[in-house]
Amino acid sequence: MTTTEFETLRRSIDQLRHSVAEVRNAFGETPEVRRLANDLARLEIDASELANARLARQGSAAGVPEHVVVPDTPLDEAMFSDADDEGVGGYHGDRS
Repeated sequence: MTTTEFETLRRSIDQLRHSVAEVRNAFGETPEVRRLANDLARLEIDASELANARLARQGSAAGVPEHVVVPDTPLDEAMFSDADDEGVGGYHGDRS
């Protein structure tokens, strides 16, 4: 759903809320009116959850890093010929 469709849904729910209020004024607190009010509350909850799910999906898609393949092949030992071993404290000698 697009943002425009969500806005249309929100406006429709607002109009329905006003209509249910008018029905309540006309018929009072009958079981039928309470069911309509309950259905309206459920519609509002579902629309809100749907909007939040859409935002979460958009946010997670934007924050997903690209897929990086790390090879399983051994690294070239020459890359580390002048590096110190961490935690051992500066080994400066022959590595063979």
